[in-house]
Amino acid sequence: MYLNFYNLDKKPFQISSDPSFLWLGEKHKEALATLRYGVMDNKGFLVITGDVGTGKTTLINALVKSFAPNEMVCAIVTDPELNRLDFFNIIANAFRIPKTFHSKADFLIYFTRFLQFQAKKGRKTVLVIDESQRLSQALLEEIRLLSNIERSGQKLLNIFFLGQNEFLHLLAKTENRALKQRITLRYRLEPLTRHETNTYIRHRLRIAGADQPLFTSA
Repeated sequence: MYLNFYNLDKKPFQISSDPSFLWLGEKHKEALATLRYGVMDNKGFLVITGDVGTGKTTLINALVKSFAPNEMVCAIVTDPELNRLDFFNIIANAFRIPKTFHSKADFLIYFTRFLQFQAKKGRKTVLVIDESQRLSQALLEEIRLLSNIERSGQKLLNIFFLGQNEFLHLLAKTENRALKQRITLRYRLEPLTRHETNTYIRHRLRIAGADQPLFTSA
């Protein structure tokens, strides 16, 4: 009845991310350009931070869509609260590697070959760690070591940290100084302005099929 009353084709304000509703404000476009540059230039470590709901996941989805399948392979880890071996297997599964690993050595040997193969095919490889503020100290170090995989002096893996602002406090710890020095690009997503919020709401209503204004400016 809610949809029929307003002639909507779908619900315009679902919490789950729907690519058909994609809207990028100026700050998101700037962040997307930064991410694309980081991938194309093999910058290694990149950090995107922002409060809950500022669009970090939407941004990554837009990044993936901006590349053709033969240009980039991307894996997204959404739950980094894992032990080391489980983390490696989650990475393998996210990259659609059809193998279960029972030791760190087995994973590193196979994963290095995987990265080299992607590089030979001219594809960039991107690993996205979502909810990075939940990473343990041990896993942060393992991720740093993954960035050491190179071919002819070229980085084979780009690693993006997506996290709430608390992740910056984690990076600031003394034991993470080696990782912090390797981060080449950082971007902090700020909440939408009043004008951006207005445009965002109208955009979602239009995509959902609204044929009349639903809200006053107030």
